[in-house]
Amino acid sequence: MPVETKAKHALSGYEANNLERPSGERWVTMSNALTRAGHGLTLSEKRIIACAVSKLDSRKPPKTGEVLRTRITANEYAELAGCGMNAAYEALQDAARNLFNRKITFFEAAHKRGGKTIKPIRNDMRWVGRCRYHEGEAWVELSWWPDLLPYLVGIKKQFTSYQLKQTTALRSAYSWRLLELLTRFESTGWAEYDIDDFKLSMDAPPSLSDFAQVKRRIIEPAVKELIGKDGWLIEWKPVKKGRRVGAVRFTFKRNDQLTLPV
Repeated sequence: MPVETKAKHALSGYEANNLERPSGERWVTMSNALTRAGHGLTLSEKRIIACAVSKLDSRKPPKTGEVLRTRITANEYAELAGCGMNAAYEALQDAARNLFNRKITFFEAAHKRGGKTIKPIRNDMRWVGRCRYHEGEAWVELSWWPDLLPYLVGIKKQFTSYQLKQTTALRSAYSWRLLELLTRFESTGWAEYDIDDFKLSMDAPPSLSDFAQVKRRIIEPAVKELIGKDGWLIEWKPVKKGRRVGAVRFTFKRNDQLTLPV
């Protein structure tokens, strides 16, 4: 794999007033470990989580025992999704019902211990410990899962960062996940993912076991949308290991001049 990229906005230059900017101008920052994990979110849930993450100060570690809470309003959601207020209300209400049960999936890589091969270890983690919707004021409040906080705040290295406005025009969670996976290596311009790791990161359903299905349902539509809506120049190819596809390799760069205005 190439060397992981440094985020475009250096943490040393991060300004607290960034958190007060319009949602589209804020940055989403997460550790690379969280970037490559499975997120288990629908598109509307992804919007809410990303909008909430963009309100966190990624440099500042939480105080011991502190529970971080973030509110997202219907207006903020409507701005990000480009939808009407009724759709925004519905998305926030759905999040309040469902986000508690959404899980992040991490896999510790296979390794050897005492001369024995240890298979990859799956670790599941929640996004939130509580999620409540205030109907009268039209906001949803997320209480972040404590074990997740090291992946979102107090980050000094090995992180992925992008502007929230890059996702405004996206209509597929697969496109959003591919944006994050490519941004992780944006400074190198290429990335190669083991096909099983890639399917996990992209939240591919188990039914997509055949690479032809992954290509048709996930890769091709996601690449097309990022090229058309966020100014990416992307080429990709399958990498065979024996007779089967064992990895997928992307070469890419983001051309800001081709980015559609938000």
